[in-house]
Amino acid sequence: MIDRISNANIQSMIETLRSHQTQATGVNSPAGETSPTKIQGQPDFFKSVQNALDSVNETQLKSSAMQDAYDRGEEVPLTEVVLSMQKSSLAFEATLQVRNKVMKAYEEIMNMPV
Repeated sequence: MIDRISNANIQSMIETLRSHQTQATGVNSPAGETSPTKIQGQPDFFKSVQNALDSVNETQLKSSAMQDAYDRGEEVPLTEVVLSMQKSSLAFEATLQVRNKVMKAYEEIMNMPV
């Protein structure tokens, strides 16, 4: 039974990946043409970055609210507070690493000879 469940999950994931691939390549677009800058229905880069930063900010605000509630003596389990602090820290560190990689790539591009 475990093999059937895992096989079904794998097949489901493969189908999901294939559908995303066809959307990204524009195979399902009308007349088979794709836009070189943006695929229809796909968010642009700025919107994706903004959504990611908003998500990190929301995680940090939630963590801060849980810390404040615990400090006030409300019925908030300590494990939940610590877990939210760790999630917040991890999200911030990941964002910082992405920023560092983007800055490094930008510097490399700017230092390329023309």
